[in-house]
Amino acid sequence: MKKPTLAQRTSPSLTQRTPQAWGTQRASENDKRQRWAAACATAGAAVWAGIAVLARMGVARLGAIELLFLLAPLVIVPLGMELGRVLGGGGWLEERARRLQPAGAALVVVAMWLPPGRKAGLAALGWLLICALEAGVGFVEIVRVLWADAGGGGRATRFAMGIARVDLVVGGAWLVASRWGMRPMGIQEPIGLLTAVHFHFAGFATAMIAAATIRFSEKRGEHPWLKRLVLMVVGLPIVVAAGFVISPVVKMVAALLFSASVAGLAIAVRACGTKAANTTARILLQVAAGAVFAGMVLSGAYAVADYLGSGALTIPQMARTHGVLNAVGFCLSGLLGWLVESSVQWPVTDTSGFQTEV
Repeated sequence: MKKPTLAQRTSPSLTQRTPQAWGTQRASENDKRQRWAAACATAGAAVWAGIAVLARMGVARLGAIELLFLLAPLVIVPLGMELGRVLGGGGWLEERARRLQPAGAALVVVAMWLPPGRKAGLAALGWLLICALEAGVGFVEIVRVLWADAGGGGRATRFAMGIARVDLVVGGAWLVASRWGMRPMGIQEPIGLLTAVHFHFAGFATAMIAAATIRFSEKRGEHPWLKRLVLMVVGLPIVVAAGFVISPVVKMVAALLFSASVAGLAIAVRACGTKAANTTARILLQVAAGAVFAGMVLSGAYAVADYLGSGALTIPQMARTHGVLNAVGFCLSGLLGWLVESSVQWPVTDTSGFQTEV
């Protein structure tokens, strides 16, 4: 039998490593993933700003709704993925989605640049793949919460993250339909693209912020009512979208309930934000709470006006007001706020069973 070398005799095996050694390794891996997420979001923000300037100059023929959507794959989704990882996400499927996200976002830019048709639709399929990978992670998470131990975090937190990831694939599918020029169920543009916007921001990003808020609240033993509110926040976007097909009454009622539930979430975000350990996080979360509260007032007013057939609030007006308040004021500030707070507050749990402070 061949004798082990000196290095093999002196180096600890994988099974002999101490929890401290595993912790050091996990900390290094966590730092790399944080840098990757930061690089993706920063590069995405630079690309989005450049596209917005080109649109303003008339070089890129993109309107407010198209620009609003582009913010999601370029900035919001990578931030939401990172927040999900910090809250307890993981696994090879999600890691593949994180690595492929920049390529998927680039294909969305191509899809938006091209006129609606087959080429634009095929480009949008690249983003749908990323959304499908995330939805796979979300589906597994929901099954675990409903039928098994939640593992690594509270059930409400992980259920919200699961729904958030599933929302992405719905939004991605509507993006493909919109760019391909399809009209599912007779729904015309810009409603098709607005549905994609809805599931990326009101669905994915809002649910991720709700998950982080309830995690913070649970750790402090506060706001027991927040669990029921979060269930409304993560479930009602689907009902709102279904209302476009079912009936105008269902659409209006669901929109009003969703606006009220997100306004309640804003109150919780503000209450938790005042107790955040990080000063920057406190400011960002206060901005997020104020912005979404104002945005939900506009959303409720639009739901009633739309049902009554009033033209007091039009879709372009809502995109420039409610859309900006929700996308930039709430989703961007809220995700950044909880990510900043997580850097000093929360541990990351991995499958080895050890925790690494982040």
